Amino acid sequence: MGEKPGAPVKWAVVANGENRRVDLFTAAVEKAGCGTPRVVEWLDVLRDGGHDFADDEMVRLDSPGENAEVDRLLRGTEEPTRVEGSARWYARFLNGVRSLRGGRRLDDPADLAVLFDKRLCHARLDAAGVPVPQSPTSGVQRPVESWSDVRVRMEEAGLRRAFVKLAHGSSASGVLAVETSATGRVRATTSVERTADGGLHNSLRIRRYTDEAEVAAIVDTLAPDGLHIERWLPKASLGDRSADLRVVVVAGRATHAVVRTSRSPLTNLHLGGARGDLAAVRALAGDRWAWALDISERAAACFPGTLCVGVDLLPAIGWRRFTVGEVNAFGDLLPRLTGLPGSGAEGLDTYAAQVAAVQSVSADRFPARPARPLDAPPRTAHDPD
Repeated sequence: MGEKPGAPVKWAVVANGENRRVDLFTAAVEKAGCGTPRVVEWLDVLRDGGHDFADDEMVRLDSPGENAEVDRLLRGTEEPTRVEGSARWYARFLNGVRSLRGGRRLDDPADLAVLFDKRLCHARLDAAGVPVPQSPTSGVQRPVESWSDVRVRMEEAGLRRAFVKLAHGSSASGVLAVETSATGRVRATTSVERTADGGLHNSLRIRRYTDEAEVAAIVDTLAPDGLHIERWLPKASLGDRSADLRVVVVAGRATHAVVRTSRSPLTNLHLGGARGDLAAVRALAGDRWAWALDISERAAACFPGTLCVGVDLLPAIGWRRFTVGEVNAFGDLLPRLTGLPGSGAEGLDTYAAQVAAVQSVSADRFPARPARPLDAPPRTAHDPD
């Protein structure tokens, strides 16, 4: 027999305890009268080979990012700014998720495996009829092996402009916005900095590479980690800046939205993007705003075992059409942002909305996991260690 809706929930969160995400989530849980959540460190999970949860604990996973030691264990590098290693990160992260035992989980391991592979995520959304950019790498395809392979795929798909992304990347790491001309010229806009020794590092400065040999060297270095290619769609503007949206969907409902604007193709806030005026966007979209939220909810519905996702929504010029760029498992870090009117999350931040959503339903909605894994976490070709 499950607990009744509205009963206090016993919370646990797997996270990097020093991260501000934990502070925000803890504040939401305490304000809801559920005590202080138990924090299980990703570092301990990875070092100890897993963790056990009580049957009555509601277990939420948070991002393992922004911790140098956790990153070293996942990516296998001592350099926190290094771009390479995302395939190893993916394999080790999933093994870490699968090593968690017991509890009631809000982040389904099978969903996470798709959410953190852009090729698989694109294919799942496309199959569900969710509008996505055209992609020659959607689903399980022959891997992209080199820059020359990127050129061939783009030409075959009729793409003059495309985003080339790490299949398992996040926060714009390793993303290149590639433009080609009829005369063969190439330009790539990216936050990747290539050092004299050929290493690639994430930078807070946007760079533009126009030497094709240099672009090829970057792509060839990233290709072993897995690459995803998709059409670079012209986006709507807000003022003199291009714009897109991050829509947070909690328990199937779009609860929060933020506008991100930039003068570069990359709108990530840490790369110089800025929050835009959501009221202005809603006015520009008019009757299409409800459609934008519906698309976001349809994208989230492709991951039914995961309570909360952040949907990156790409508005077409004129704000009349919307396309889903990505769906993010840990896309809820939007401090001080409260819920959309009519969302049921008015006055709540993204964390409080998740706590309220869980409290409003029976705990039986979130099935208990086996106290011990049925099978050992699989090793992968990306994780030879």
